[in-house]
Amino acid sequence: MPGLIDCHVHVLANTPDLGSLGDESPAYLTACAINTMQGALRRGFTTLRDAGGADFGLARAAAEGLFVAPRLFFGGKSLSQTGGHADMRAPGATVVDNHQCCPHIGMVCDGVDEVRRGARQQFRTGADHLKLMLSGGVASPTDRVDSTQFSDDEIRAAVEEAEAANRYVLGHAYTARAINRGLRLGVRSIEHGNLLDDETVRLFVEHDAFLVPTLVTYQRLKADGARLGLPPASQQKVDDVLGAGLAALQLADAGGVNIAYGSDLLGEMWHHQSREFEIRAQVQSAGAILRGATTVAARLLQSEGELGVLAEGARADLLLLDANPLDDVTVLARPEDSIHRVISRGAVVAS
Repeated sequence: MPGLIDCHVHVLANTPDLGSLGDESPAYLTACAINTMQGALRRGFTTLRDAGGADFGLARAAAEGLFVAPRLFFGGKSLSQTGGHADMRAPGATVVDNHQCCPHIGMVCDGVDEVRRGARQQFRTGADHLKLMLSGGVASPTDRVDSTQFSDDEIRAAVEEAEAANRYVLGHAYTARAINRGLRLGVRSIEHGNLLDDETVRLFVEHDAFLVPTLVTYQRLKADGARLGLPPASQQKVDDVLGAGLAALQLADAGGVNIAYGSDLLGEMWHHQSREFEIRAQVQSAGAILRGATTVAARLLQSEGELGVLAEGARADLLLLDANPLDDVTVLARPEDSIHRVISRGAVVAS
């Protein structure tokens, strides 16, 4: 079968406590990222889309074969408003440098001009996409999950810059209010989406947009977050979105939404990357789940016909399996038992 594609990763995030990343050496985080990427490759993921943090240098090194790794689509720094999901400052913090509010992962931009500048900076470095924080999130300390972030004009500016660069915007969003606004304004890929509704499903289909659920991350944050350094306020937010995720996925699947595979795991939780297959199998067919990790994901990455397929002219990324995932897709949740060979760029990289 084709190599798998994970459309939501953070290869530089070696801890759930994103605010602590500023205390780490960039060289150390890069080494952690290489280890993370190689682990993903052994699990059969031959392509990764980074949703905040990875830059052109890491992507270039992987492409040049300086280390064995999956293909990496990067977006540079995610853009957040002050007090948004990429602003990791505590309420009493006095740091104002917008690059230090979420070191290595995001930057703060307020107003149309700053958003344009931030977008252009990411595309200047060759970013494949641009991420905006459209709502509150679990990891951020000062926002509510049900908040909306950025003004309409700021979102439009980011979408315009992405379209000018022949790229696209992905938006972090949980609630129907945040998702629906983003879809109407041209955001192409919605990350998470746990609290969507019927109108959201209609808008996804109308705009041929993509949903990237990341259900496994809430499961692991609930189980391991406190031990791994997730702040108490964020632990409470996990409960706000955990239970709704499966219902949202089921609603979107029934409505014909383009659904791609994502994991969004941080630090040592990466070992559970393949468990998303088990979770989705509760409400989706094996075929739908597999398409989400192959052909649908490839279309999202603007690589239709190159990735996610076994065809003449496609990239030579494929897996040799000891079981048929169309019969039982959960075999992919146990890659050490089911994946016999991982072939990336035409070479066997894991067996």
